[in-house]
Amino acid sequence: MTSKKILLGLALAIAPWALHAQSNTSGLKLPEGFNAIVAADNIGRARHMAITPAGDLYVKLSRLNGGKGIVKLSDKNRDGVFEETTSFGNYGGTGIYYKNNFLYASSDDAVFRYKLDAQGNVQNPDQPEKIVTGLINRRQHETKSIVLDNEDNIYVNIGAYSNSCQESDRRQNSPGRANCPILDSAGGIWQFKANKLNQSYGEGLRYATGLRNVVGLDWNKQDNSLYVMQHGRDQLDMFPQHFSTKQAVELPSECMYKIEKGDNAGWPYIYYDHMQKKKMLAPEYGGDGKKEGSNQYIDPVAAYPAHLAPNGLLFYTGDMFPEKYKNGAFIAFHGSWNRSPEPQAGYFVVFQPFKNGVPSGDWEVFADNFAGVETVTSPRQAAHRPCGLVQGPDGSLYVSDDVKGRIYKISYEKK
Repeated sequence: MTSKKILLGLALAIAPWALHAQSNTSGLKLPEGFNAIVAADNIGRARHMAITPAGDLYVKLSRLNGGKGIVKLSDKNRDGVFEETTSFGNYGGTGIYYKNNFLYASSDDAVFRYKLDAQGNVQNPDQPEKIVTGLINRRQHETKSIVLDNEDNIYVNIGAYSNSCQESDRRQNSPGRANCPILDSAGGIWQFKANKLNQSYGEGLRYATGLRNVVGLDWNKQDNSLYVMQHGRDQLDMFPQHFSTKQAVELPSECMYKIEKGDNAGWPYIYYDHMQKKKMLAPEYGGDGKKEGSNQYIDPVAAYPAHLAPNGLLFYTGDMFPEKYKNGAFIAFHGSWNRSPEPQAGYFVVFQPFKNGVPSGDWEVFADNFAGVETVTSPRQAAHRPCGLVQGPDGSLYVSDDVKGRIYKISYEKK
C-alpha cells in the first residue's frame, strides 16, 4: 500500500518503494524487507541512547524514573527483546554516548563519565566522574546533547534561551537585540576535553555559534566531521505585516549543518528557506520575507520542512541494511507543536542519502506511524514520538520514544 504524505502543500519525499505496515510487533510502517519489534517498553521518558559492543543498551531519561535517570537494558538470550533492566544516576537529561569503554552522560547543566568493566557494566554507578559542570540552563532549550570525536574531544550543545533574541521574547514586533548577547554563552556548540575532569564552562571552546538549538548530532566517520540538526525558530507571524500564519507554519527550515571550528550558522540574524533555497534576513533584524541574509553565515548541507523537531541524528555504518543506506543519515523527527491551525507533522524517522560525504538526493520517510493516528492536531495525541537513534553491533537500528518509554529495534532480512 503506497503511503503519500502531503505537508502544507509540499509533497514529502518518500522512497521509490512504498512504506508497508509489516507483519511486525511494533505497528510501524517500514520499507519492504524491514521489520521492527518492541525491544523494551515503559522505561521512562527515553531520550538519547548508547550501546556497547556486547549489545547492552544505555538510555538517558529526561526525567527520573524511580529516582534514576539512566537505564541499562540487556538481552541475555539474544532474542531481540531486552529482558533485564537496571538503572542508576540521580539526574535527568538527554545526552549519552559510549566511547573507548567509557559511558558519557549529561544533565541539563553538567556532563559526567562512567568507566565500564570488561563485561560492559558501569563501575561505581553512584560515583560518576565530573567532566564539565556549571553549563548554562535557563529552562528554555536547556537539554545538553553530546558526541565525541576521535581525538578525545567532547562536543556539547548549549541551546539559546530565546526564540529569536528579541528584546521581549516571543512578543509581537519586538525587535532583535543588537549584537545578540546570548551568543556569548549559548546558541552554539562548545568543545571540552573528554579525558579531563572538573572542567568549568569557561574552560570550554565555543566551537561553533549561531545555532538556536541542537538536539540531534553525530560524528560522521566518513569525513571525520561534526554534523548537527538545528531546531529552526518559531513564530515568524509575530511580524504579521510581513508573514502570514501559513508562512509561519511552512517556515523556517529545519537544517542539517556540517560544522567546522569557528563556523557561524547565523541565528538569530537569519533563517533558512528550503523552498527558495536561500538564507533570509530575520524580521527582528529588518527582514520582510524577501531580503536575503548575509553570506558570512554557513549554508546548511540539507534542509527539511519547518517545525518537525529533529531530535536524533545517526550516520549508518553497518552492514545489515542494503548498500544504499551505508554512510547515509537517519534523522528522528520528534514532531511539531506549533503548526496550528494546520495539522501537526513529523513523528517519523527519515533517511537522507549521502554520496562521497555529502547529501545526495531527496530524503525519504523511513519509519512512520509512531504517533498511531493519521492526523495529529495536538502533540498529546501522539502515542509515541521518536527521539534518539543508535546502531546496534549487528547493524540494526534502535529508536527511542520519550512519551511512553518504548525502544524499537528495526532490522532487515535479506531475501
